[in-house]
Amino acid sequence: MDMLGYNPKGCFLDSTGLHEEDFTNLHSPLEAARREMLEVDAHIWSHPPDIPIDKQPLDAGFLELPERLLTSYRDQRSDSELGTILSTASRLRESVDRVVVLGIGGSYMGARALMEACCEPYFNELSRADRGGRPRMYFEGNNVDNDATTGLLKLVGTGKLASNIDDRWALVVISKSGGTLETAVAFRQFLDALKSSCGNASAIAELVVPITGRDGSLFDLATKLGCNSMFQVPTGVGGRFSIFSPVGLLPAAILGIDIVKLLEGAAAMNDHFRNAPIDENIVLQYVGVSHLTEIKGATIRVLNVWSKALEATGLWYDQLLAESLGKQLRGATPLTTVNTRDLHSRAQQHQEGRFDKLHTNLIVDQWRTDSLRVGHQDDDLDRLNDLADKTLPEIMTAAIEGTNQAYKSAGRPTADLHLPQIDESSLGQLFQMLMLATVAEGRLLGINPYGQPGVEAYKTNMNRILDRK
Repeated sequence: MDMLGYNPKGCFLDSTGLHEEDFTNLHSPLEAARREMLEVDAHIWSHPPDIPIDKQPLDAGFLELPERLLTSYRDQRSDSELGTILSTASRLRESVDRVVVLGIGGSYMGARALMEACCEPYFNELSRADRGGRPRMYFEGNNVDNDATTGLLKLVGTGKLASNIDDRWALVVISKSGGTLETAVAFRQFLDALKSSCGNASAIAELVVPITGRDGSLFDLATKLGCNSMFQVPTGVGGRFSIFSPVGLLPAAILGIDIVKLLEGAAAMNDHFRNAPIDENIVLQYVGVSHLTEIKGATIRVLNVWSKALEATGLWYDQLLAESLGKQLRGATPLTTVNTRDLHSRAQQHQEGRFDKLHTNLIVDQWRTDSLRVGHQDDDLDRLNDLADKTLPEIMTAAIEGTNQAYKSAGRPTADLHLPQIDESSLGQLFQMLMLATVAEGRLLGINPYGQPGVEAYKTNMNRILDRK
């Protein structure tokens, strides 16, 4: 398996005041953060009654989740949780042409990121044959946008009785408590539409798949509906860390994404994090460089993704970083840009604006499809014949190199994070690396990276204004 690569040399500039020995001096605190995660947190997490106040909440279950799922699958196959996810996904692929995933925050962002990265561009626009029999997928329950909800209800055929597979659709609803208002409201609305579509209660039990906690309103409703398949959000795994649980794996499997390879990539990153020395450990290098540049004033972290397929991955990371470390008047502000697209709207500010940004390029080393050439035209009215034999990947490489040179000349700290290719193994590594790095930085800063106490304020105020008890 090809591993991710990380090159932070573009951060050690005279303008930043950073030098490579600064990272060397950070070795001891970084090692302490790793040890706290792998030894202290792991031990406390396995003994729930003994979790001290300063460690609560402790959602450290994400770290070993890939290995636990893979081991169970290898030992029990179809009887394992992963086996059940795969069989449920197969059943839905064979019975419906659309799946609506309801969830908010970490309950949907990981699945959306996997869809955009692994599926073909414009996947939902392709015919069923061109999609390989995989259903279209849409995401709602992440807002209370009247027009967007109405539009999707129309698309799945509100009030229309499904007569064939092209009309049939299913719901995957994700909420640990079931009490999140945006998702709960959407579930009521889409469940009514689904009842009109399938025409009988027994079909509802086949077409609604909840992913929730061991109790709560969604669990109770799913039990009353008699849902044939129901999955649990694992204990000790917070929403934004749940991509390698049924929360992310079931939608991915429905789309035909190889979730075994995804988990194998995550497990490989865990092994790297546990065992690689700090100077070779891309998780700890990433944490150290991010920390050092923030000390020097880079409070905004720009993730420059050089592939449109990775935009939703950047948005998933935005949420992960903001909710985990945006506490105690601390925490960098994340920002995702898609290049070269956003160079035409942001490069000016990035090169000549405030010295408050760390740039990390997320670069794809090998494209999935054959390279497209610019092509030759006899009249050459667009004056591109001098580039006729150049390919889009060659132009993209030139754009990355040119941008890095411009940022270096302007004294802007820039690092490169290389993805070998956009596939399940590489993405498994990437998502796990970013989760590990976020928690490690929290431990380095003395901030609990779990929980989201600030989010509760808007929920409380909204319910009060709506006069909900």
